[in-house]
Formats: sequence, structure tokens, C-alpha cells
Amino acid sequence: MAALPPFAAVVVAAGKGLRAGQGVPKQFAIWRGKPLVRHSVETLSRLGAIPIVVAVPEEYRDLADEALSGIDNVQLVSGGATRQESVALALEAIEHSPTPSVLIHDGARPVLPAAVVDRLLAALERSPCAIPVLPVVDSIAVDRDGFMHAAAQREELRRVQTPQAFRFIDILAAHRAWREALAAGDDAQVARAAGLPVEMVEGDERLHKLTYAADFRTGAGMIRTGTGFDVHRLVAGEELWLCGLRIDHDMGLAGHSDADVGLHAVVDAILGACALGDIGDHFPPNDPRWKGAPSGRFIAHAVELAENSGYEIGNVDLTLVCEAPKIGPHREAMRERLAELLGVETSKVSVKATTTEKLGFTGRGEGIAAQAVATLVSREDQT
Repeated sequence: MAALPPFAAVVVAAGKGLRAGQGVPKQFAIWRGKPLVRHSVETLSRLGAIPIVVAVPEEYRDLADEALSGIDNVQLVSGGATRQESVALALEAIEHSPTPSVLIHDGARPVLPAAVVDRLLAALERSPCAIPVLPVVDSIAVDRDGFMHAAAQREELRRVQTPQAFRFIDILAAHRAWREALAAGDDAQVARAAGLPVEMVEGDERLHKLTYAADFRTGAGMIRTGTGFDVHRLVAGEELWLCGLRIDHDMGLAGHSDADVGLHAVVDAILGACALGDIGDHFPPNDPRWKGAPSGRFIAHAVELAENSGYEIGNVDLTLVCEAPKIGPHREAMRERLAELLGVETSKVSVKATTTEKLGFTGRGEGIAAQAVATLVSREDQT
């Protein structure tokens, strides 16, 4: 991305955030290892915003100082009784700034994609105001006392996000002219009330606003990774199952179940990512129920546990270690079968093979080893 034109930034972080249940205003609660507000302020600093004015509660000013320490070009102001008052106070604090443009952002939206900032600032070359929006995909109903009163036309509706971009002199004048003291309007509404046209640009689902306690719980681990390793002996008289496929070979793998070493490694990788033990904890080898059981059942159980924990499969990478059989001719079929068992697209599954150059038990053809890595993604992070 090319260098951005000069801009200032206002970050609104003056609320109490009580619905988040964090013990302190949510903007100062820890999310992914840092105070929530620090994420977007760091991004704005990295993108070149000068200055960055953060509106904070007066009684939490010391906490705000600590949360934002070490970030260049940050200036704190005490917020007002409403969001609009907080923004107005922040804008007044930089009235004499030479920067022609300003972004106004919610401190509770920690992930701030640079591409959105680029689109907003580019729009200011055409329009005095620009906001990021997303389409409404669900049906919309008008609520009257708990009953559907009418349907709204979602094709005409957009979800409005921040940051919102403005030519500085225009938005400052609009806030000075704002008279609806009790209204909860955002800055785009303030601009519209002043007669300014507001251009809409493409937003980003990652600009999600953290509001409730659940947002902080999932935020602590949106992506998790686990590894799995398994070994089975090759013996005569057994069927050879690998990645859910029966492979023609003069020897098979020995084990309590079907001994599918590839699937067992994947199961352990998924369980490891969820911190739910290993395959032996869930399917003990001394339990007669699993005698000769297809390992696809173990995969289904691991996927279900992941889903119950709030995750879905991001990708799986499996490596089979053996001298024989040759895996290459079966690799694509293995990928497809493993993807089917996992309930994901084949593009999310990798199956590879290697040898140990005739060294060790796999090199002597005594067994097959498998190593897997599984990445799980929070279903609430599919944004």
C-alpha cells in the first residue's frame, strides 16, 4: 500500500463499558495481551496519524496513561457526558493542527485494517466525509412490543462502522453547530445534520466492536494450534488404512482400532489445540468398544469437541513417514477423504510424505509414523 496522506485521529474511549463485565471500563480491559484501546491507537500511530487524541474518562486518566504509554503522538483529553461531546472536546484540542483530515474511531474496535483507512482517506479527495459500511445480510423486522410490526428493506440498509473520515474544518464546524444534546448520533449523523454529504466505502468484518463479556472470552484465543504424533507397527495379515482409505499393500498396521496412523495424529492435533487431552483419553485402547473401529469416528468426535469449544477447523497439515507404500499415488485421494471427515474444503488439508533414508524403524519398514498440525479458528472470528 502506498504512503497515506497526512491525517490526525480521534479515538473515543470515554465510556464506562459496563456490559462487558470486565471490572474496569472495557477500553482498558486486557484483550489479546494488551489493553483494548491500545490496539487501535498503536495501529493509527503505525499508519502515521499525527496527532492521536484519545478521549478518556477523567476518573480513569491514570489508567489511560498506563494503557497507552510509549506510543508516539498521543494526547489525552477528558471525555464528555455523551459520545458527541467527547469527540467535540477532542477536535477542539487540535483545532490548530495543520492536518487537513481526521479519522474518528471507537476505542472498542481493536482491529483496524490499513486497507479501510486507505479507502477512507482516498474518498476524502472527493467528498468531505466518508464512512466504512457493510451490507445487511439478515432479514430485518420492525419491533413493536415484541411482535413483528413490519419488514424493512435490507437492500437499502448498511451497517456503519468506524473509523469515520472527515475534512477537519468541516467536522469541527458540524460539531460546533450540533444542538441535539440528548441524541446519540455518531459523527456521520453530526455531519449529515450540518448538510454535509457522506460517502460510503467498503468496510471490513474485522472492525467488529467488542461489547459483551463473551467478546473478551473469545478474543483471548481466536486461533489455536495443536500437534499430533502417532506410530503403528506394520505386520502381515492386517489391512492398511491411511487417512480413511484402504491401501493395497502386503502388510498392514497393527492396533486396537483400524490403526489409521494418519487419522490418529490428526485427532491428537485437534485435541491438543482444544487442550482436551489425547486420543487415548477419549478412546482407551483397552476398551472393547473401539476394537477394529474406523478412525473416522475418532475424527468426528474431535471435530465435535472443537465445535463445542467454539472453534472450527482452519487447516490441517499431515506428514506420513514411511518407506512403503508409496504415498504419492494416493495423496490427492487422501486429502479429499480427510477433508470429508473433517467437514472442510480440500484446500484446507495438506497430506505429505517423507522417508528417513532407511534409518530407524520406518527406514527398516517396521512401521509408519505420522505427524500432524491442526489450526482451529474461533467461529466468532470468521469475519
